[in-house]
Amino acid sequence: MDNQEISVLNDLLHITNDRKEGFEKVEGKVWEMYPDVKDEYEHMISQSKIMKNELINLITEKQGTPEDSTSMAGAVHRTWIDIKNSFTMGNLIESTLENVVFGEKAAIEAYQNALDTGELSPKSTEIVSEQLRILKDSYRQFKKIEEYKKKE
Repeated sequence: MDNQEISVLNDLLHITNDRKEGFEKVEGKVWEMYPDVKDEYEHMISQSKIMKNELINLITEKQGTPEDSTSMAGAVHRTWIDIKNSFTMGNLIESTLENVVFGEKAAIEAYQNALDTGELSPKSTEIVSEQLRILKDSYRQFKKIEEYKKKE
């Protein structure tokens, strides 16, 4: 079970790295236009770093090797966002928020699937469940911001 668990945890580590890198790529133009949203992004980056460290600790406790990189799917998605944003300069904040909501929803699904596998130990289940709660809170928060900004 440890090898399967390590594999599941490494998948979540890739997703967490994708999430962190995505938040860090948000352009300065967004912050110039909407400085109130910057604090939320910085909070998500900080949370992602904590989540990453928790996952690495779980993997190493099981004598696994953390695959501390982003995923290929995440890299493709970030490239697509860069291309898309180059054509949507007028609505950069809306586009950015849509991408965050999309990414958080995908992360929630991956975390839920990891829990549903039954491959996680009780300790891993506890930590992954707490991280899932954080992702859901983030999703709801950015969804509200996205809806608010669309009304402006």
